[in-house]
Amino acid sequence: MKVEFDIASDQIDGARDYQEDAYMVNQLGESDKGDVCALVIMADGMGGHAAGNVASNMVVATFNKTFQGQFPTSDVSDVLTNALNRSNEQIRASVKETPALRGMGCTMVSAYLQDDKLFWVSVGDSHLYLVRNRELIKQNADHSYGAYLDMMKEQGMEIEEQAGMSRNMLMSAMTGEEISSIDVSETPIKVRPGDRVIVASDGLDTLGAGAIIQYSSWSATAKECVYALLKAVEDANKINQDNTTLIVIDIKERESRRSAPPPEVAAPPEPAARVADVKIPEEPREPRSYKWLVWLVVLVLFGGGGFFAWQQGFVSDAMDKGSELVESTTQSIEAELQPEPETVAEPEPAPLPEPAPLPEPVVEPEPVFVDKADVYRDSLKMGGRGPVMINVPAGTFRMGGASSVVAADEAPRHEVTIKPFAVGVYEVTFAEYYKFAGATGRRKPDNSGWDVNSYPVIDVSWDDAHAYTRWLSQQTGKHYRLLSESEWEYAARAGTTSPFWWGSRAGTGNAHCFDCKSEYSLSKPAKVGTYKANPFGLYDTAGNVFEWVHDCYHRNYKDAPTDGSVWEGGDCDVRVARGGAYRSPANSMRVENRDKFKSDKGQYNVGFRVARDL
Repeated sequence: MKVEFDIASDQIDGARDYQEDAYMVNQLGESDKGDVCALVIMADGMGGHAAGNVASNMVVATFNKTFQGQFPTSDVSDVLTNALNRSNEQIRASVKETPALRGMGCTMVSAYLQDDKLFWVSVGDSHLYLVRNRELIKQNADHSYGAYLDMMKEQGMEIEEQAGMSRNMLMSAMTGEEISSIDVSETPIKVRPGDRVIVASDGLDTLGAGAIIQYSSWSATAKECVYALLKAVEDANKINQDNTTLIVIDIKERESRRSAPPPEVAAPPEPAARVADVKIPEEPREPRSYKWLVWLVVLVLFGGGGFFAWQQGFVSDAMDKGSELVESTTQSIEAELQPEPETVAEPEPAPLPEPAPLPEPVVEPEPVFVDKADVYRDSLKMGGRGPVMINVPAGTFRMGGASSVVAADEAPRHEVTIKPFAVGVYEVTFAEYYKFAGATGRRKPDNSGWDVNSYPVIDVSWDDAHAYTRWLSQQTGKHYRLLSESEWEYAARAGTTSPFWWGSRAGTGNAHCFDCKSEYSLSKPAKVGTYKANPFGLYDTAGNVFEWVHDCYHRNYKDAPTDGSVWEGGDCDVRVARGGAYRSPANSMRVENRDKFKSDKGQYNVGFRVARDL
């Protein structure tokens, strides 16, 4: 079974004055066997030195360049180890050239996925977790003094904690000196569809294992998981909160591109977890190097001081020279240093109350906040009428987000001119879709007992939605279609420039989403037209259900059309969906936010609305 990866990432500064973490996400394409490959790298600058951020950026850049220089390879573990050592050598050379940088360092973890195989290499106390069946399984070793004490206790050798040695003191890190212990996967872990891989700096330790599992289970996509976990860390409001960087990788099934399947790779034993409050299957681990125990003896003999005694002085000079050094070191691979962060969501772990009973369903909903003279419904040849439509005027607007730092796929912001067109006032309902399904013999999605006249249809694929518009065109004699992505954003903005059409914050009572404090149940969408219409007279462009648009997914807006037309090309196996949904965080409702789903599969939180040419 072939798999593919949905990857999202972002970071927060916490209580630090500057960001010490660096990371990179690379979708490497296919290996010579046709396997989809991805590499993620995360380095956490050590806070005891002013140039920790210099070290982390240097390591990420060097590691990526070294690994890609040997990709593809059958000796993954060796290449990962070599890339790590080359990165450490770069620190050593930099310190030799600029003595003021002496003492800078970082921890790091890198995960490499090749189809269903997960490899890693790590040094320090950053994390690589596998989330499977609501279990949190830590894969990489923790090279802290506290982890060493716990490990020895588990083996029946309880060691007295040395005075002056904190539990989070690192026993192994990258400082340019010889690395005392490297954790590398000699054999890969086998992942499967439905698994989630989390790569995180130690700032995530603010949350317990149970909280990480809970927020992960609430998140339908990698992007939502990043939003949720980072917001939870922020909400914890911990004093001296460390920088936190998060990369989430969802493993998904894909269709095989080869007639003959690759040889089956035997699943290796999974490492025992190092999370105390999570049940992990007890399976043997590959033996690890304990050369760092020698360092522990040295530490004790020399009075139990910190393993990495930071050099005093030269701090100002280190920052100035360090910044210059990073710029010169990474200039040749500047493009590779661009991470793929995502926006931070605002989920709340506590379940919301069940809603009060809703009013009686409206069989033929009509807009309330627009002049009835402006709306119309085309007659169907089979009898009855089509969706409620309204004309949208022509105009020019700025499409996309303000910065790629918020979300790489929302940039660059660009000007688009839209011709007038008609658009559905509401999302298409079950009843409207059932007319089409009944007439064409297409599958009817389950309405879960909800009123079909009032609730938006869900669990319809992009293919289903596209077929519905073609059927509408035949029935009405008018050209119906899905909106282009630029038309959707133009209509949803309705002349506004803020993240939500009503303002810069999600607020309360404006839409139905995960953390909108809605009075309606999070187990289902609200009835169409429950909340206020935007200035163009459209309901539910924010929240309720995601809406399919016609466009294929592209990683950013480089070379995007500026005339409002559909953008084909890119990856047309997945199509864009807009607007957020009832189980999604508020930030997913931002008018510029983009999501994507497989075009041939329906989703529990995705519906659509229609457009019509004038």
